[in-house]
Amino acid sequence: YSKDEILQMYFNEIPYGSTAYGLEAAASLYFGKSAKDLTLAEATILAALPQRPTYFSPNGSHVDELINRQHYCLDQMIKFGHITEEQAQTAKEEKLNFKNRVAGIEAPHFVFFVKELLSEKYGDTLIEQGGFKIISSLDYDLQKKAEIIIKEQAEKNLENFDAGNAALVAIDVKTGQILAMVGSKDFFDEEIDGQVNVATSPRQPGSSFKPIVYAAAFNRGFVPESVIYDLETVFPVFDGNYTPHNYDLKEHGPVSLRTALAGSLNVPAVKMIYLAGIDNVLNLADQLDYTTLKDRSRFGLSLVLGGGEVKLLEHANAYATFARDGKKMQYEAVLKLEDNEGKVLEEYKKPYMQTALEPDIARMINDILSDNNARSFIFGASNYLTLGDRPAAAKTGTTNDYHDAWTIGYTPQLAVGVWVGNSNNDEMKRGADGSVVAAPIWNRFMKEALANQPVETFIKPSYQIPNKPMLGGEATGVKVTIDKMTGLLATANTPEHLREEKIFKQAHAILHYVNKDEPLGPAPANPAADPYYSYWEEAVQKWAEKNNIVNQEPPTESDNLHRAEDKPRVNFLSPGDNAAIDSAGLALAVRTDSPRGIAKVEYYLDDKLISLTANAPFNVDLVLPSSIPNGRHRLTAKAYDDLENVGEASITINLERTAFLNINWLQPAQSTTLNAGDFPYSLMINVDDLNKVKKIDFYYKLADETSSTWINYLENPTDQNVQVLWLTPPPKGVYKIYPVVTIPQGGVVGGPEITVSLE
Repeated sequence: YSKDEILQMYFNEIPYGSTAYGLEAAASLYFGKSAKDLTLAEATILAALPQRPTYFSPNGSHVDELINRQHYCLDQMIKFGHITEEQAQTAKEEKLNFKNRVAGIEAPHFVFFVKELLSEKYGDTLIEQGGFKIISSLDYDLQKKAEIIIKEQAEKNLENFDAGNAALVAIDVKTGQILAMVGSKDFFDEEIDGQVNVATSPRQPGSSFKPIVYAAAFNRGFVPESVIYDLETVFPVFDGNYTPHNYDLKEHGPVSLRTALAGSLNVPAVKMIYLAGIDNVLNLADQLDYTTLKDRSRFGLSLVLGGGEVKLLEHANAYATFARDGKKMQYEAVLKLEDNEGKVLEEYKKPYMQTALEPDIARMINDILSDNNARSFIFGASNYLTLGDRPAAAKTGTTNDYHDAWTIGYTPQLAVGVWVGNSNNDEMKRGADGSVVAAPIWNRFMKEALANQPVETFIKPSYQIPNKPMLGGEATGVKVTIDKMTGLLATANTPEHLREEKIFKQAHAILHYVNKDEPLGPAPANPAADPYYSYWEEAVQKWAEKNNIVNQEPPTESDNLHRAEDKPRVNFLSPGDNAAIDSAGLALAVRTDSPRGIAKVEYYLDDKLISLTANAPFNVDLVLPSSIPNGRHRLTAKAYDDLENVGEASITINLERTAFLNINWLQPAQSTTLNAGDFPYSLMINVDDLNKVKKIDFYYKLADETSSTWINYLENPTDQNVQVLWLTPPPKGVYKIYPVVTIPQGGVVGGPEITVSLE
């Protein structure tokens, strides 16, 4: 074809969108005039359309990009000398009056979103003329609720905060289906560029990007209990010093990562993107299917505060990945697609889920973002990020100078993202942060969308806290195990009872203990080699001085008092191992030996101390309480020298004593109610064998307390029905009364308790 023939086809045959084929039809459709009457501005609009007629359609969601392409056409005409700069500027400033603008369409942003998706697959011509039947994922009832909520709240935001627009996306967590999409407050409002679909337009996310950064940090070994200093800190970057500040303009000192993320503190967040590594954060963003963060050269530390644009739809879908315990799923808008003959071209099948994050990493984020207590110090206990008794995770975001405000949140069933701002990027009023202008929309929609859904909970994470300063949660100290006697580091020879964990107060930046390139590895040999160390450390030392914290160095030498060769030796002489004991008495005898002599011997039954003696040869005669049941028991002897070195021996004994007593209450009956007029009151029990009774004492105690008060006693009873008087009534209340029997060998037997009430 010659160039004239190609140009003729452009004029007469190619599609310009909708039913317009050829230039004359396009001029008539879009401007209501003949092509020969088009202005320069209108002609260059039509010249811009053929590249992507559906995408650039004046009726669609990308009119702003159509205008940009028109400006490109005008600039090219200047370049090649067809028009002057003045003519081009006049054309750029001309108000365009498009005819036959779409009207009365339901869910217009979603409709054009689906149309564009299918046009990319099947081409504009087939979508425009193919007679396709499309069944979408949209929940019409939820869509209408979302539109109403957006419209009502946006009017309030406009009046109170100069926020002229809002958008919302709702995604079914379990299917990935888009249930609602509101791309602007009003699709047909040209004053706010209403046709622009903010749900698919890149905007800066503010602090709502922080969970991605913290997830990348958790992936490297940090945990919610890890501690970092929230102090005004200088970050030296290539174009000067960067000093971020918190939203409340305060410093909070040492804070856990749970507190830092839940409270959306900026300074810890900037430290965390450095510790996590910007490349690792962007790798995770790729895993979560963000498409707007590919040019890595653009991003630095401010990425964590929203320095990289994201799309609301992709942002909400990334949060849905957290809700699925780290499993990502492509969002879906089309459930079924049929051609004009009823042939099924596409049909929804639950997308394959891929692991973007290990489950516990996602669960850490879920646990923090659903922890209302953790964020209440910034947001207050009563805020729009909670859904009553229904667990919900949520995060807000606000960009510098209040250009964009976000709330993204989810339950195990539903993920919803909300954006508020102005389409032309005008600032909102100060104070228009995400928790104020976006969260009320999110909260109301979530409550209405989930009203008839069962309450589902997030699975709690399960992880080990690293045993490292700061990384494991210690903010101002180093924990070491010392020997109590010497104060030096404990060794394998230090007796267990002399080992003590002690924290030596220290205040250092986390880079003092953690190598950012290997967080779980050994502490850096030279922390100052990190380019940020001196800046972070300077801020911490100023804080420590202000708070009167003096660094204390832990000992470096080891316990030199306790030696393996000094350990005492002890063996049982009586009873023998596996001996059967059929009486209450127990004779204990041991043989001991030690280079330093023996200072004392302790005897334990089932790890409970039953006797201690400092008198050689350290033999003991005991009467075992009847409360110790018959059966196999572990008997241990521990021998100590003057330096508390200890040796021990253990044997097993079998208690086979006959039963001591059966005791039953005769008076009062269980749950009897008494009053002061009933006193003195007669207490009576029955014992089955008087030969085993030397004395019986009676006690009472309040039902919910442990301390007891003595009532009365009887020695050497002659009748199996033992009776004493309870002389003085106690104060009103509910009491338990019980007997304690002393047996001839000197042991005691506790009797059964009964409950009485005093009125």
